[in-house]
Amino acid sequence: MYNDLFSIGPITVHGYGLMIAIGIVMALVLAIVRSKSHRMSRDHAINILIICLIFGFLGAKLLYCIVEWEMFVQNPLSALSGGGFVVYGGIITGMISTIIYCHIKKISFLKYFDLMIPCVSIAQGFGRVGCFLAGCCYGAPTDGPLAVIFPEGSSAPAGVPLIPTQLISSAGMFLITLVLILYAKRDRRAGRVGALYMILYSAGRFVIEFFRSDYRGEVGIFSTSQFISLFIAAIGIYLWLRPIPWLDREAPEVQEQQS
Repeated sequence: MYNDLFSIGPITVHGYGLMIAIGIVMALVLAIVRSKSHRMSRDHAINILIICLIFGFLGAKLLYCIVEWEMFVQNPLSALSGGGFVVYGGIITGMISTIIYCHIKKISFLKYFDLMIPCVSIAQGFGRVGCFLAGCCYGAPTDGPLAVIFPEGSSAPAGVPLIPTQLISSAGMFLITLVLILYAKRDRRAGRVGALYMILYSAGRFVIEFFRSDYRGEVGIFSTSQFISLFIAAIGIYLWLRPIPWLDREAPEVQEQQS
């Protein structure tokens, strides 16, 4: 909506970047609090968060370049240096990098997946507020009472009443964060909280895609994100019903240190 918030000398503070920064700080705080309350390693939690940020950024940018392949081929520098990202790319690479880290450190991926995934979802919630301020990920035109109109200079079409899909997505992520935290207190079976995130997020993302109007690529009748959502949901349901044993392995000495 208003991406250029204020300036300090030659430095302009952008709403999108500010919300990303706030999301990262909130994720870090939540990771420290949850690691303490669950009696798990704070160092591992922070390391995993950093790894997810780095590889998540790279994965989100990579999938964006794939979706926007023609633009990438025409102007690679613009595609790489611009603000375009596809969240699912970040989720996938973040999970893969975390699995590798946990395997190297001989700790349970599923336990740390459950620990860290609310941190990811709260960061996503703030990230979507940033999308709203920048005007990206905008919704379809509407005459409804919740319509928002973006000004000139934003990524969304200016002067057109649009569905505030960014704010809807943000509210959904904050709600998912609350549900995950509350559910984690009731079900300590490894992998259940992470699986619940995969199911809830993919379902919400599948639905919100119907109300978006920006180009996101397509696979048949689905948008790229809807197509990926089907697989993420399926994996989440499988993990919920039948946790994968090798993802829950940890070295005996690690178990003793955490007991």
